[in-house]
Order: sequence, then structure tokens, then C-alpha cells
Amino acid sequence: MPLEATLMIIDNSEYMRNGDYQPSRFDAQADAVNTIFQTKIDSNPENTVGVMTMAGKGPEVLVTHTKDIGQILQALHSTSGKVGGTADIPTAIAVAQLALKHRQNKNLRQRIIVFVGSPLEGQGADEKAMVRLAKKLKKNNVAVDFIAFGDGIEEGERSVLKAFVENTSSGDNSHLITVPPGPHLLSDVVLTSPILAGDRGIPEEAMGDVSGAAPGANFEFGVDPSLDPELAMALRMSLEEEQARQAAAAQASPAPAGSSAPAVAAEAAPAATAIPASVPAGPTDDEEEAMLKQALALSEGKDVEMVPAHGDEETSEEDEIAKAIAMSMQQEEDKDKK
Repeated sequence: MPLEATLMIIDNSEYMRNGDYQPSRFDAQADAVNTIFQTKIDSNPENTVGVMTMAGKGPEVLVTHTKDIGQILQALHSTSGKVGGTADIPTAIAVAQLALKHRQNKNLRQRIIVFVGSPLEGQGADEKAMVRLAKKLKKNNVAVDFIAFGDGIEEGERSVLKAFVENTSSGDNSHLITVPPGPHLLSDVVLTSPILAGDRGIPEEAMGDVSGAAPGANFEFGVDPSLDPELAMALRMSLEEEQARQAAAAQASPAPAGSSAPAVAAEAAPAATAIPASVPAGPTDDEEEAMLKQALALSEGKDVEMVPAHGDEETSEEDEIAKAIAMSMQQEEDKDKK
């Protein structure tokens, strides 16, 4: 599990009063802050988490390097009455970097998580200035994650934040997730995102791209392996077995219809129902083309076999009629003799 000192920068600008995220943008953000804190501390007892704001009268560090959830909750409560102004992202990130530099345990890696729920303004909207800041953070081994929601998901904001993440990322240690309004909770999307994948012991490649999907939708087969590892393993094994059967059937399909085609047809029949209904992963273009070719070959093989089979049936019926006539004639001759 990651050994990190994390500083969360929350958006307390005037835009946080909006109610498009229930019960409000600020409250949804506060819930996500609590989720991140719990996940980080549960991941490693040496981890520390801090909180600061970036709007109001200016960026302000509220809590630095704590393991006490009470301090985080108190900071969120005090900030709820200080919502207003505009967000100053570059200054807030610079202050956060300075705070992380003075962490007590130098073995802790540095990470900044920025909540962006308002439009970028000033230098925050200047992509070149943001890229320069990103490169400086990368040089100092500081990872940066952005959680964009509300007005932060607009196309202009996303492009600037994406450029920032691309230039600060080292070994894919920085991320950008966008969470549009919907029935899902902001905290649930953050929990099932690549931002907390390492803390939960899940490979980041298994998380996929996060853009406001429902919890579980970004996992393979739609199942969180950390919650139900047995089901996730069973689904994965079932899919691998099905792929192996399809590959074997595809190799056998070009064989003569009279010999191997019936066996392929018998094998393909149960294979069609082997994939569980909950598996969302569909075949690739190449796999789909192979399956179509296989179905065509099986269909042609079946038609070829039906012709001689039908002829054999007619021949056997004629033989039986001839035998019946001969037996009837023999019985009449026996009666005459008597």
C-alpha cells in the first residue's frame, strides 16, 4: 500500500452553493474528502492527510499532516461558513507543495488532491502557466490528482487540467477524473476511481476511465474484486474458458463437414450460453469476425450433411415397402398351397 502524505485542496468558491450535487456541491465535496481520508489512513497507518481551501480571501491551510478524522471534520465544518469568492488553483497548489515539503516523515511520498467545482480563472485558466507549474511539481516528485465536478467538467477546464496531469505525471501517478451530476454520489465515484486504486490494493489498469459512471461500472465484469473476489475470479475463469473454446472451434471449422463439423457444432452449442449474463465485455472486431466465420462454416457443414441423410431415409423406406410386399405375396402363396 502507498506510503504517502496527502494534502487535499477543497473548492470553497461561491459556486459550491449550487444544488446540482446533493445536497449541495460543498456537502458532496465534504463527503468525498471524508472518504479519501478514511481510505488513505486505512491503507497505511503511517499515512497523513491535510486539508486546505483555495477561495475566500485566499488559499488557507486548515490541517497539516494529521491522522485524526476529528480535525478533518472540524476543518470542513468551519469552511462551510466561509463559502465565497473565486478559486486560485496555482497559488493553492504552490502552498500545498510547501506544506508537504515540511512533512515530518520524509519517507512519505507527496500527493496533492485538488477538487475543482468552479471555472478556472486567472493563471489557472492559462494552460502554459499551468504546464510550467506541473513540470516543477514533477521535478520535486509531487503527484497531483484532480477531481473535476460542477463547472470544473466544462471542456475548457478539462483541457487545462488534462494538460497539467500529463506534464506532472511520473509513472502514471497523477490522475484526472470528471464527475457530472447524476444519481451517483461524488464520494462513491472517487472511491472507485484510479485515485484510490492503489490504496485499496487494486491495479489501476482495472479501474478504466472514470467519467461519472455508477459504482462498479469501471471494474472488469462490473464487479469490485475487493468486495467479492470469488465472484470476480469465477467470471474471469468463465470468460477465459469461453475464449479457449471459441479458439478451438475456429481452428476446427475449416475441416471436412462430414467429420469434424458435427463435433464443432456440438461443442459450440453449450459455449453460446457459457458467458454469464452479467459480463459486459463484448468481443473485439477480430473476435466477432472469427465468430461469424465459424457460424457460417457450421451452417454450410450442416446443409451439406442434410442432403445424403435425406437420401438414405428415402432409400430405407423403399426397401421396407418392397420387403412388406414380398412378405404379403409369400403369405398368399402359402394359403393357396393349403
